[in-house]
Amino acid sequence: MKNVEALIEELSKCYDGEKGSLDFTTPFELLVAVILSAQCTDARVNIVTKDLFKVANTPQQFAEMKLGEIEKLISSISFYKNKSKHIQECSKQILKNYHGEVPSTMEELTTLSGVGRKTANVVLLEAFHICEGIAVDTHALRLSHRFGLSKEEDPSKVEQDLLKKIPRKYWPLMNHLFVYHGRAICTAKNPKCDICTVKMYCKEKAKK
Repeated sequence: MKNVEALIEELSKCYDGEKGSLDFTTPFELLVAVILSAQCTDARVNIVTKDLFKVANTPQQFAEMKLGEIEKLISSISFYKNKSKHIQECSKQILKNYHGEVPSTMEELTTLSGVGRKTANVVLLEAFHICEGIAVDTHALRLSHRFGLSKEEDPSKVEQDLLKKIPRKYWPLMNHLFVYHGRAICTAKNPKCDICTVKMYCKEKAKK
């Protein structure tokens, strides 16, 4: 536990764990942005949503749009056809089941098209300031393995390991610290171990 807290405190000195990197002004805009961010950089998503949200930024607008129009607006995003379907279906579900408002519970959010625990965790934390868990994306998965926090491959199982090992007070920070460190230093290929300030906690490095 002491090593985990020391790791988090050191990462906190390097990154602002309080703030995510997606641009949004409403919970619904954030929901759309997080759906778009799957296997795509937040920087690319922000470029796309800057123009997208000028055309449509409410469930009503997306529900009424032609699917092809949504696809055209987000065509530079990976898997844009599937994401277009999720966004439109999600919008219809919000209108039908939640009176046009993005729900604010894990149970309700995960009933929406294209929304799993990772997306729900981000929306709850950043839109509603509710922290029920830790979002496990590719960065969190990779770093959890490297720091010896989990041996699991399934994101939901990795999250459960993290929730057991990381004190609850740090959960909000971890939603961002893993992402920032994974992008800047602990990359999938050619990680910058020589300048990593937390390499002493890396189990993968210890094996070499």
